[in-house]
Amino acid sequence: MEFPESKLLQGLPKQFFANLVAKVNKKAASGVDVINLGQGNPDKPTPDYIVKSTQENVAKPENHKYSLFRGLPSLKKAASDFYLEKYGASFDPDKEVAILGGSKIGLVELPWALMNPGDTFLLPYPGYPDYLSGAALGQANYETFPLKEENNFLPDLDAIPAETANRAKLIYINYPNNPTGAVSTREFYEHLVSWAKQYHVGVISDFAYGAIGFDDQAPISFMETPGAKEVGIEFYTYSKTFNMAGWRIAFAVGNPDIIEAINLIQDHLFVSVFPALQQAGIDALQDPRRDDEIKQIVERYETRRNAFVGAAEKIGWRSINPGGAFYVWMPVPSGYTSESFADLLLNEAGVGVAPGNGFGEQGEGYVRIGLLIEPERLVEAVERIDKLHIFDQVKE
Repeated sequence: MEFPESKLLQGLPKQFFANLVAKVNKKAASGVDVINLGQGNPDKPTPDYIVKSTQENVAKPENHKYSLFRGLPSLKKAASDFYLEKYGASFDPDKEVAILGGSKIGLVELPWALMNPGDTFLLPYPGYPDYLSGAALGQANYETFPLKEENNFLPDLDAIPAETANRAKLIYINYPNNPTGAVSTREFYEHLVSWAKQYHVGVISDFAYGAIGFDDQAPISFMETPGAKEVGIEFYTYSKTFNMAGWRIAFAVGNPDIIEAINLIQDHLFVSVFPALQQAGIDALQDPRRDDEIKQIVERYETRRNAFVGAAEKIGWRSINPGGAFYVWMPVPSGYTSESFADLLLNEAGVGVAPGNGFGEQGEGYVRIGLLIEPERLVEAVERIDKLHIFDQVKE
């Protein structure tokens, strides 16, 4: 017997990262020492105090039962307190905080929760590929807006046609940005709030890399902006802040209508998150060691950024110095596409990178470098690329 997939599943976009991983793994399986710079997975373990908290809470019988559908009130309170402390933004834990099994869930389920088939939302190009999954599953339309280097990879909201803005129900933003490493400014967020109010568009801020800012500049939360809670929400994940990518826990804060929509759809899809993990999530936010651990994580990525950018500049590969996240967005040399350049580096130098076109058409002409290995290996990757003599003319 055959059981064909539904038309809904058949309409899903191809999983960009799965294809990328398969290419790298195939090369490594052939015996090549591949330096994989294409990944977005934190390489260091979760801080020990969080691991120990989880172990203790897993052993408690009361945590072995179903969770409350909408998460532990104590975790919502901890998330609210964290935002007040870090960003000066106040939220009602009951009505303005949602608990999630990773922020990807919230970002993908949101079009189901807030949009009707055929409605339109706006997505950044280049951008996180899984935003498109939400469009497909929610049977929603999407239109894109470009993130251009000359505008520091911030959207030009005034360039979005009024007719498009009037049709849009939501707009997704993501700073610090994947894949470009760009960071937002207060001026942009202030303009975004004004624009959103003008066109009645909900703002969905993906703050996945919210803790990772370089050069002593902490990233700005959209929720710091006056009026932000009126127009939107923000997703905050433990994955990057605490090296907890595999643990799958996050939360959203902001507009109570949007938060209620998230909670309602999750009432039907999940029974929240394992209670022991939620308890550990509270400790992650409240333990006095928190800020020191985060500082060490950020310093590690900044050291790696400096090592890679410095090495690339020496061989004539012009870098776009990121202000946050853990990526460097590098231009492709003349004569190559993103895909052909990535294939060349993998096949001839044993260096895996993510081709920019995987993040949307506006990503063509770039590759994404993940700062998720030690500085010595990042420098070695550049040295291998130098031996291909691609940038010899630039050096001269």
